Amino acid sequence: MRHSWTSRSPRGPRRAVTAAVAAAVLLPLSACGGGDGGGSADASGKVEGKITFQTWNLKANFKSYFEGVIDDFEKKYPGTEVRWVDQPGEGYADKISADAAAGTLPDVVNVSPDLVAPLAKAGLALDLDKAAGKYEKEYLPGAWKSHQVPGTQGTFAFPWYLNTGPLFYNKRLFEEAGLDAGKPPKTYGELFDAALEIAKKSKGDIATLANVPTIEDFGRYGVPLMNEEGTGFTFNDAKGVDLLTRYKKLYDAKALDAQALTATPESTGKKFLTEAVAMNPGSALDLEKFKKDAPGLYKNIGITPQISNTGKDNMYVMGVMVNTRTKQTPAAVAFAHFVTDAQRQMSFAKKVAIFPSTKGSLDDPYFTKPDGTDETRVRIAAAKSLKTAVNYTPVLFSEQMKVELRNAVARALQGKQSPKEALDNAVKACDRLLQQS
Repeated sequence: MRHSWTSRSPRGPRRAVTAAVAAAVLLPLSACGGGDGGGSADASGKVEGKITFQTWNLKANFKSYFEGVIDDFEKKYPGTEVRWVDQPGEGYADKISADAAAGTLPDVVNVSPDLVAPLAKAGLALDLDKAAGKYEKEYLPGAWKSHQVPGTQGTFAFPWYLNTGPLFYNKRLFEEAGLDAGKPPKTYGELFDAALEIAKKSKGDIATLANVPTIEDFGRYGVPLMNEEGTGFTFNDAKGVDLLTRYKKLYDAKALDAQALTATPESTGKKFLTEAVAMNPGSALDLEKFKKDAPGLYKNIGITPQISNTGKDNMYVMGVMVNTRTKQTPAAVAFAHFVTDAQRQMSFAKKVAIFPSTKGSLDDPYFTKPDGTDETRVRIAAAKSLKTAVNYTPVLFSEQMKVELRNAVARALQGKQSPKEALDNAVKACDRLLQQS
């Protein structure tokens, strides 16, 4: 089950840094962050000089927007010049790794939390708590914290745009199981009870969930995912074992789709479209598809927040990092803040289906006032959840680690290992990968 929305950011799916890429950054640079040739960490001087700003596959669709932002910045700060470079989505992590190792990393860089982590550990990401802490109050607390790295003091990127999404559910399937379609589940306990009832009433023909639990589900369940030092994972504690045990019960009762172990966002979307499962995450794009291709489903669509025991939804976040080795720290920090301030974020959010990370922006009528359209209906639901949302995926949790967890979940659901044994083994494997990076 993946109740968090599959990110539909301007660049498409986010690419994570693997342990190998992280090592490529860390090994050559672990001793040279802030070394010879590095700039000052003091951002209080005059904003002037030339800087380079790098984005991640945004130029094709948003060229005029960014050119306008740069023009406005250069007018506000005479004597500055911003050179904009845009890198393709494919291989972005490798490009950052190579530039970091070669000492050619741009002054201001578009990053995600997993991309900034190795750079922070190598001393290449400016600590904004020290250099620009006065701006923290402008951003949502969860967004500001999203670019902090366990075991390393500081915040290493300005929060930029956010993504999240609500959960769709099929009201008809709930009603046929004798459930109140006007009161969908909010917590995992309520979800599991409803799923078992739907499976029972449909004699196993209708599953409620189509995905196995991910690290985000463990986080929303209230499981501590990692120790404070950032040296080891902890999702195998009693609460984590309880979550996987309950999923095993769903799997055995056919309340979890039989193909969940190999599910993809596309396959689960099709299951929901054909009314074979009762709940699935989505976006306004999906609503439009339902309206066109499955009118029977569309008229029975319910929209509810993500399932959570913590009261906080999951969010995906992008950021803007300042290179510690820039020669123009005041200008780099000023520009990174300028790109991510409330005015610029709000303008960008109206051009693409993303959300601003600045306080107060989500109270704008654009995110709160219904207009009868499906797009606005979903946007309002998602924006409401973002005010307190957090990024549950640990910044040090690599793609390889996600595979280890998924394989462990599969072994537990198939009865090859107990939930405790499976999670213990997953934590050991993830800790080994963490040490290698």
